[in-house]
Amino acid sequence: MSEEIDQQSEDLAEGTLMSHLIELRGRLFKVFGSVFVVFLVLLPFSRKIWDFVAAPLTRFVPSGEMQAIGAVNSLTATISLTFYLSLFLAMPIILYQIWAFVAPGLYKKEKGFAMPLLASSVTLFFAGLAFAYYVVFPLIFGFVAAFTPDTVEWKPDMAEYVSFVMLIALVFGVAFETPIATVLTVATGLTTPEQLGKARPYVFLGAFVVGMLLTPPDVISQTILAIPVYLLYELGIVMSKLFKSRSVK
Repeated sequence: MSEEIDQQSEDLAEGTLMSHLIELRGRLFKVFGSVFVVFLVLLPFSRKIWDFVAAPLTRFVPSGEMQAIGAVNSLTATISLTFYLSLFLAMPIILYQIWAFVAPGLYKKEKGFAMPLLASSVTLFFAGLAFAYYVVFPLIFGFVAAFTPDTVEWKPDMAEYVSFVMLIALVFGVAFETPIATVLTVATGLTTPEQLGKARPYVFLGAFVVGMLLTPPDVISQTILAIPVYLLYELGIVMSKLFKSRSVK
């Protein structure tokens, strides 16, 4: 009798695992499909996209132009930039698919907070991208241009520029998710708002260490990453207190 029960339990667990794997496959298909569709839509505008993304740099370059080192670098750099932008624009769909996959395992009260957190995470991610484009890039490239000797022709390579700006944009997009990460750590019981408040000095120091590791080796870019991260940490403490007060009711 016990063997039959154990066999039924194993069959049920195997069936549940298979259903989760099938659902995961479907979610991943939707994620990759959404990125591919956005990429196809943006592809005809790839040259205009390049001009827009390159503007924070080209306005500081004396000639107003960049260079393509390699026979096909102009093609690969432009296509790569369009793909990365497609990935960023599809982020709401990607985050929704992640939420939809984990939602069945959440309690009703947790599901009530999931959609506001999802909307907040998408908003903060794009806010990080906008901050990088309109604030960080001009400061970095203006700083580099100011220290470029007059006897040196500064003409950056397209491929290197794409790698650099996409890394910085991704870093700031993820860094702006700090309030969401803070709320989730409180929601899962790993910490409390009071403990987060006591950790302020360490977070402040850690923000500058992260800025030093993830940004170019200059004080300006390190500071403009560290300060927003710390302020967003403070916002996360406020949001976690609101979350905790509502969950108690």
